[in-house]
Amino acid sequence: MIFVAKIGSAYDDHIEKRYHFPKRLLRAVEQAVGDFIIYYQSRRNGGNLSYFATARVTGIRPDNAKVDHYYASIEHYLDFDKPVHFRQSGGFESALFKPDGTVSQGRSRASVRGIPEAEYNAIVSAGYAGAPEWPDRDAPQSGFEEEQAEFERPMVESVINRKFRDIKFRQQVQSAYDRRCALTGLRLINGGGRPEVEAAHIRPVAANGTDSIRNGIALSGTVHWMFDRGLISLRDDYSILLSRHLNSDITHLLTKNMIAIVPKDLNSRPHPINLEYHRDQVFKH
Repeated sequence: MIFVAKIGSAYDDHIEKRYHFPKRLLRAVEQAVGDFIIYYQSRRNGGNLSYFATARVTGIRPDNAKVDHYYASIEHYLDFDKPVHFRQSGGFESALFKPDGTVSQGRSRASVRGIPEAEYNAIVSAGYAGAPEWPDRDAPQSGFEEEQAEFERPMVESVINRKFRDIKFRQQVQSAYDRRCALTGLRLINGGGRPEVEAAHIRPVAANGTDSIRNGIALSGTVHWMFDRGLISLRDDYSILLSRHLNSDITHLLTKNMIAIVPKDLNSRPHPINLEYHRDQVFKH
């Protein structure tokens, strides 16, 4: 299935966790329950006509605050390495194109639409085909080789594989932050071209945190250690919070204005929901 979505849309989406939709889409969304879908940004939503992530639909519940609206519950969300344009490689959705190659307007306007598994596999393969710009000795050479052979649905198995997800999360966060620590501003690269900066989960995976870029932040080793232990956190405006439990002044290590350096791309910045969780559940006030 293809789910049309936009970060910051009028719907009550938090697409890593829930997809908000009207009743007219209920039957179509029901067909996706228990399976993986692909997120797509249409022009109608101000998007770039590209597929940008995959995730699994686990269930549907009514929106008790809004009549005739529902939520699809989402898990295993994972951003693509780069957006995949719908016309790339001649187009992935066969039903989206007419025999003369023009786009079917009716089909393109569908907010939820089905696709064959082969087309799902092709889009996901394209989404994870981009290699990092620096050496990564832990990464599979083209994304899926390690997992494909023994599974009936290799793309799905790769997407839920913890090692694969860890690799992709690290690569994507490091790339989004240009290999620079968000809190110190340092961009250190070793002699082999590998970045010193680490990819930190804002809300830990063990606490139901996702592997979305919006739940990640690039941090140097020492700052990562302090962030995970609640000695540093961030406000929604990305200003840095310091715990009173710190036993020494560390401000000389941090950005001069005490504001984190975040990606220019709004879709890659920390989500307020994740920052709120870190302040409330991890940060030591």
